[in-house]
Amino acid sequence: MEGSLGLHHITCVAGDPQENLDFYLGILGLRLVKRSVNQDDPATYHLFYADRQGTPGTALTFFPYPHLPPHRLGVGQAVEVALAVPPESLGYWEARLARYGRPLERGERFGLPALLFP
Repeated sequence: MEGSLGLHHITCVAGDPQENLDFYLGILGLRLVKRSVNQDDPATYHLFYADRQGTPGTALTFFPYPHLPPHRLGVGQAVEVALAVPPESLGYWEARLARYGRPLERGERFGLPALLFP
């Protein structure tokens, strides 16, 4: 995603923290660079994933709340997050996600080939 300058990280609300770790750490292979608490709710984790250096634009963080009701889309919400990978690695990622039983389809984002999954 060349041209995306200035974005440091995206923070999402998630469900079960172990499922979050299993997916982002175990399946996608992101690095868990920090686990702290939500400053507004110290009983809740704040999970930080990023590259080794914490490079701006590589960080994705989560506040897991396992007992929240199902989400509802609303005004001003981000409904999709894109993680950039080299285009030549899409076959590898497609096979890896299929091995873990993750449903996906081929698509396009920002004029580039993409793998789309929930």
